[in-house]
Amino acid sequence: MTTTAIVLFTRDLRVHDNPALWAACERADRVVPLFVFDRDILGSRYAAPNRVSQLVDAVRDLRTNLKARGGELVVRHGHTLDEVERLAVEVEADELHLGADVSAHATRRESALRELARERLGGRLQVIAHGASVTVVHPGGVTPSGGDHFKVFSPYYRRWAEAAWREPLPAPSTVPTPTTVATGPIPALAELTEVDRLSPQLPAGGETAARERAEWWFHGPEDDDGVSPVDAYDDRRNHLGVDGTSKLSHHLHLGTISATKLAHRVDRSSQGQEAFLQELCWRDFNHQMLAARPDLVHDDIRTKDDRWVDDADAVAAWKAGRTGYPVVDAAMRQLTTEGWMHNRARMIVASFLTKHLYVDWRIGAWHFMDHLVDGDLANNFGQWQWTAGTGTDSRPNRMFNPVTQSRRYDPEAVYLRRYLPELAHLDDATIHAPWEAADTLLGDTGEYPPPLVDHREARERFLAARGA
Repeated sequence: MTTTAIVLFTRDLRVHDNPALWAACERADRVVPLFVFDRDILGSRYAAPNRVSQLVDAVRDLRTNLKARGGELVVRHGHTLDEVERLAVEVEADELHLGADVSAHATRRESALRELARERLGGRLQVIAHGASVTVVHPGGVTPSGGDHFKVFSPYYRRWAEAAWREPLPAPSTVPTPTTVATGPIPALAELTEVDRLSPQLPAGGETAARERAEWWFHGPEDDDGVSPVDAYDDRRNHLGVDGTSKLSHHLHLGTISATKLAHRVDRSSQGQEAFLQELCWRDFNHQMLAARPDLVHDDIRTKDDRWVDDADAVAAWKAGRTGYPVVDAAMRQLTTEGWMHNRARMIVASFLTKHLYVDWRIGAWHFMDHLVDGDLANNFGQWQWTAGTGTDSRPNRMFNPVTQSRRYDPEAVYLRRYLPELAHLDDATIHAPWEAADTLLGDTGEYPPPLVDHREARERFLAARGA
């Protein structure tokens, strides 16, 4: 008897190390890969133009990579459940494979698919969700004694690193898609989003670009000391002006590269690679937090803090990169220019908004989601709460001094001059705090604003508000 399996791609838009695709090709005679441009998602704030652009890149590349293996990607537009039902009836599917995910939307979708298979398709369709597709260790794979999830990173990392990770899977050599199924067009980007809101310097999306970047990361051109990018990571990752990070986050978000495959490539004898592994673990940590606390997207994890300041002008200045603190402003302009921001800069600007201006972290988190190519519910909202002191940071009153951070992590002001051309003429000693010599260095044009707030005064206000 011929068996037919549908593979529903969601956040696993790749052919290499894809458990759902591999299992379908191993078990079924016919395999129908499916991607649905879901109207519910595309109609939400989550579907920011920069990420939709990445999504279109990824779907196009996925179709190309499936074609290279004799397969085809079926593309549908509408509601996922309706499109799965139509396709399952059309091809007389026996199985539906998909990668398990942890957001509230993803868990509702999986439950609805199971109900669809049971109620509307009469139990003829078996739904199989594959864990450790989005993460290295699926949420719940490691738990603390007496609890269902870890709330502190360090013990989680120890358990996570000792866990039995699944082995990476090769790409299937053949994807036997029946030729009778209409494949459907991949829409132009302008059909899905407002292209005039795209950042002008977006990175390339899709599995091919992801694999190229990963090869550079592990085996790319060595620096002057003969060290590869990943091996230099621990030394360079916080330096704002150098290309010292993997820039794989947007690929991990859409699953155009496998977190499991990356983790298996790590040589833990290298300090740089061990530091990179910890960042992969942070990603898993945030996902297990979201699985246990789906409300972390909108509710404080710690005791509720409702004393935020309502200051629309300050928020507008922060968003525009006009706070008067160069490192904050450079970072915010990087965000709108590239749809990405250096991780050290993310912490600096989030700390500034929530602890200098005492503005609700949700405002900042959603502004990030409006622009980031790697905007991810677990990582973005989890890390915003960590920085705001409402999340899992064991030092919730930690407050970054933007001038100190700037001088420490961009000493030659490479980052500042890249994104703040109006300050490019300042010397290295004064560019980090230009107000100290505003009369002689900034001239009379008023191109760059004075600081929105004094650091010392802001710290005193923040600690008083927190009762510290």
